[in-house]
Amino acid sequence: MARNLLPSCRQCRRTGEKLFMKGVRCYSEKCAFERRKFAPGMQSGKRRSKLSDYGMQLNEKQKCKKMYGMMEAQFHRYYYIANKMAGVTGHNLLRLLEKRLDNALFRSGFAISRTQSRQFVRHGHVLINGKRVNIPSYQIKTGDVLEIKTTFRQNENFKVLLEAGKSREIPGWLQVDFENYKSKVLREPERADIQGTINENTIVEFYSK
Repeated sequence: MARNLLPSCRQCRRTGEKLFMKGVRCYSEKCAFERRKFAPGMQSGKRRSKLSDYGMQLNEKQKCKKMYGMMEAQFHRYYYIANKMAGVTGHNLLRLLEKRLDNALFRSGFAISRTQSRQFVRHGHVLINGKRVNIPSYQIKTGDVLEIKTTFRQNENFKVLLEAGKSREIPGWLQVDFENYKSKVLREPERADIQGTINENTIVEFYSK
């Protein structure tokens, strides 16, 4: 499967906004975006040029795509599915992205970034309703219970990450039990639950052309 191997900090600087792709580092003084709030590249300068309407639409789409850690073909497929669903296309798109297993694991505080949560899923450390699921894009449903596999709970690195995750804000559509390493899906994610400043209408405009 194709992966985005571009440096994470450069991607934040290119979009002009923090995408929180490197976990704890994004909240520290070491964050490259905080130290250099201008686009990367020798000729970019320290001022951002004014974007056209198309440029703003493209930038918003790229920002959302990178935030959730996807390539173009996969992200476009989510838009296609959202457009076929009943309701507002932009809200449907964000709801589908939030219900990805790797995102739900990250939002539950069991990983410091979506990249790390994707790795946990791929390595078989996550159970859904007691069964192992190793597909990061798996769509969770209301009532599903996410659980960290028993053998992985004793991992020293994971214990450190878990303590950091306890301090993060948990969205209202998830109920997390850190003592038992579980997270339950209470309801469908709503627009107010979405993390970051994403303008979904701009993304819909980009793909509607």
